[in-house]
Amino acid sequence: MVEAHFGLLQPWRAKSQTRLFPRDNYKLHTNRTPLLRGTCLQDNSELGKRVQLRLRRSGPGKDSQHDFSVFEIPLEPGMTILDALLYAKEKIDHSIAIRYSCRMASCGSCGMKINGIPKLACYTQVAECNKGAITVEPLDHYPIIRDLVTDFDGFFEVHKSVHPFLIRQDTQEQETSESEYKQSSNELDEFLQFSYCIKCGLCNAACPTLASDHSFTGPQALAQAYRYTSDSRDEGSTLRIDAVDTDHGIWRCHFAGACSFVCPKGVDPALGIQHLRRLVMLHKQKTGAPLMPKRLRAEIG
Repeated sequence: MVEAHFGLLQPWRAKSQTRLFPRDNYKLHTNRTPLLRGTCLQDNSELGKRVQLRLRRSGPGKDSQHDFSVFEIPLEPGMTILDALLYAKEKIDHSIAIRYSCRMASCGSCGMKINGIPKLACYTQVAECNKGAITVEPLDHYPIIRDLVTDFDGFFEVHKSVHPFLIRQDTQEQETSESEYKQSSNELDEFLQFSYCIKCGLCNAACPTLASDHSFTGPQALAQAYRYTSDSRDEGSTLRIDAVDTDHGIWRCHFAGACSFVCPKGVDPALGIQHLRRLVMLHKQKTGAPLMPKRLRAEIG
């Protein structure tokens, strides 16, 4: 359950130009935690020091660009920005509004701007930030509910508009089948990278196109449209292409790459958008992979 209380890690970059993460290296790509960077406190040498946290106070219809509360937080080993915010809320000001849940960069709830860059608060060590005050603000391009809590209703509506699920012509087949669809490891690699999206919304917050065109579909939904369209089991490519091939769809992307820079999971939405453009240009309705024969399934299982 996501908790909303009212009251980055630098992104991983592939050294090669290959577009996908090899599945054999899955562990390498998913173990990108702040603790591996060597910048968090490893001993008690920093104990007793304090960090200054500047929190922008926000509300709907309120001009709060310069309305900040400043808190002095005692520094502890391994402290994250979320830890610092929760300390301020619990010990200093109970009225701070913040949304969080898993505390392990899986749910995507605690997205915010940290020193001007969209990041996950639970995924960012205080020691990673530049010395001096740390400024936290709500994500751009989302309606503000209060303080650091933003309204994601529109975000999820756009996500739903690209049909983010497998579509088959025979809908009954999915409900009654006792077998899996055939899919090779190479076919899985076509979309695996893009399935890591946790819907944190950081990519949309960093997108310069959304700053000027609020009707733009956004990098998150477009990358997910590619994820399902490129899935060998899917037969709904026409529906998705109709959804994104619009004036405010895939062609509004300027390929700034900011979305990929801030993604905490290495999804690389900008890359997905480019591949989706190719699919739109070369589109033809495809037939999804067949079900695996029961005999073969029994032999494998």
